Amino acid sequence: MVIGFRSIPKITFPVFLLPSGNWEEYDGILFLDGNVLDDRNQSGKTLGARRMQTPHRNLQFLKHMVEYPNGLIKQRAKYFIDNSGKPFIYEKTTMLSLKYLKISKVELKGSATLIRVKGHNAPFTVPRPPETGMYWAGILHIQGKPWMLYEYSKTKLKDTRRKV
Repeated sequence: MVIGFRSIPKITFPVFLLPSGNWEEYDGILFLDGNVLDDRNQSGKTLGARRMQTPHRNLQFLKHMVEYPNGLIKQRAKYFIDNSGKPFIYEKTTMLSLKYLKISKVELKGSATLIRVKGHNAPFTVPRPPETGMYWAGILHIQGKPWMLYEYSKTKLKDTRRKV
C-alpha cells in the first residue's frame, strides 16, 4: 500500500523501517525477503506481541523504529510496517512550507510538553521539551496554516520548503 502525508493519521505508531518492499503473505504469515515479519495467526494486538508468540524462528530483524509522524516525514527510507502489522510504502509527494516561529512558552506536563509559538494559538504537543538554548521552532504549514512541529533551532533560520 502506497501512502502520502495525508494518510499519516491512519498509521499506528511506532513504525519500523524495512530494508525492502518485497513482502508477501501466505496462510496468515507476512514474509519479507523469505523471513517472517508478522505472524497474524497469533492472538496479539500489536506487531511486537505477535512476533513474541510466533513459533517461527526466522524472524526479520527490525533495526530502526520511528515513534512519531515527524520522524516518518524525515526518513529517507520508504518501506515501513506499522505497529498493527500493516506494511506500507511512504512516498514524499507534496512540498510544504517550513517557517521558523519564536517559541514563546514551554509547558511541562505529566507525560508530554506543550510548545507555544508566536503567531499560533494552539500549542504543539511533543514527548519531551526542547534542549536548552532552542528558541525557534520549525513548523510545517499546509495551505498557510501550521500543521506539525518539524524541528528546533537556536537561531531563526530562513523559511524554506520540505517535501513530505
